[in-house]
Amino acid sequence: MPFVQIYVGAHLSPANKKDISMAIHQGLMTHFLIPEKDYFQVIHVMQPEDLLYPDSYFDVPHSNNLIYIRITARSGRTVEMKQALYKSIASRIAATTPVSENDVVIILVENELPDWSFGQGVAQMVGR
Repeated sequence: MPFVQIYVGAHLSPANKKDISMAIHQGLMTHFLIPEKDYFQVIHVMQPEDLLYPDSYFDVPHSNNLIYIRITARSGRTVEMKQALYKSIASRIAATTPVSENDVVIILVENELPDWSFGQGVAQMVGR
């Protein structure tokens, strides 16, 4: 049930955006054990002046290919699962797009089961 928001520069192609999306989804299936059909994502295409970042942070250089990935998911995953997810996403994106691992910024926001509704105004996950 993660909800993923992806912020990418307008210069990336539709194929790049699809590859980024699938890299994230594959990582979530592998490391957070989500089902294949649990695929809720929004890609925000940004103009270069709308993606702001430093040239380097924590000694990690960034370029104009920088992307932001915000994953909202229920709490309960271990630090090891989160670290494996981040590495998986960054390496998969770097392998299939012009975006390097240095340019993959991931923000994980956690919440609880009552915080989700998948339609009909019902919190379907309550009681599961």
